[in-house]
Order: sequence, then C-alpha cells, then structure tokens
Amino acid sequence: MSDDVGSLAAKVDHLFRTVRPRDGGEYSFEEVAEALRARGGPTISATYLWQLRKGIRDNPTKRHLEALAGFFGVPAAYFFDDEETRRIDAELTLLTALRDAPVRQIALRASGLSPKSLEAIAEMVDRVRELEGLPQPNPPAPPTPEP
Repeated sequence: MSDDVGSLAAKVDHLFRTVRPRDGGEYSFEEVAEALRARGGPTISATYLWQLRKGIRDNPTKRHLEALAGFFGVPAAYFFDDEETRRIDAELTLLTALRDAPVRQIALRASGLSPKSLEAIAEMVDRVRELEGLPQPNPPAPPTPEP
C-alpha cells in the first residue's frame, strides 16, 4: 500500500488490488456494486466506486464504507483507524503471498518444524532474497498481549 495510509483512495485501491475472487483477477466496479445491491446494502454505482478508488470522490457515507468493508471482508475500522489499516494490510499481504502455489507449498512443508528449524529456514530465505536483489519483507507485527 502507498505510504499515504490515511488516504481513502489508497485504502480502496489496496482492497481492490489485494482481495480477489477465486479466479485471481480484480473485482470489477460493476461486480462490487452488484454484490452490494444483492446484499441489500446501500446503492453504489460502479462509477462512484471508480471515483472513490481514484480519489475523485472522498466523502462517502458511513453506510457506504461499512458496505465496502463487508464486501472485502475487512472490519469497517479499516477505513477509520490507520493502525487498524496497517494491521489488516499486513494480513492481506500474507494472504496474497499464500495465493502463490510455490510459497504455499513451502509454508505447508515447514508446518510442524521446531522454532530453531523455522529460524534457519527464515535465514536462508532472507539470504536468497538478498542474492536475488529483492527487498526484505516487512516483519510481522508482534502479537498484542492480552490484558
């Protein structure tokens, strides 16, 4: 996602780019608008969705944002709380990576290994990324302690 985490357009764009139907392509504005209507949500046109994504319109109603959040499977707080946006974006990044079959196979094969073995694998992956000139991925946020 862009560095402008507070931008509504950036948030809407990020959801369209990362939350995908099973066929792998982006949802069209028409598909989203129709799905919202079918769910009994507020009426949103495909054009209005495009305008939100491009930043042409930036003041939707709370109901519109709640409907969009519901469609994309994120809490409505995604649009209102930048910390929540960052947390959800990290989860979406992981889900996007797991769509890649070879990445998913590596993750499945690593399941059940000891923490020491997982650390060794992570170090190997980091080294290979470095050799291939790829940036290091952002580390996952540490779990929040329960009160």
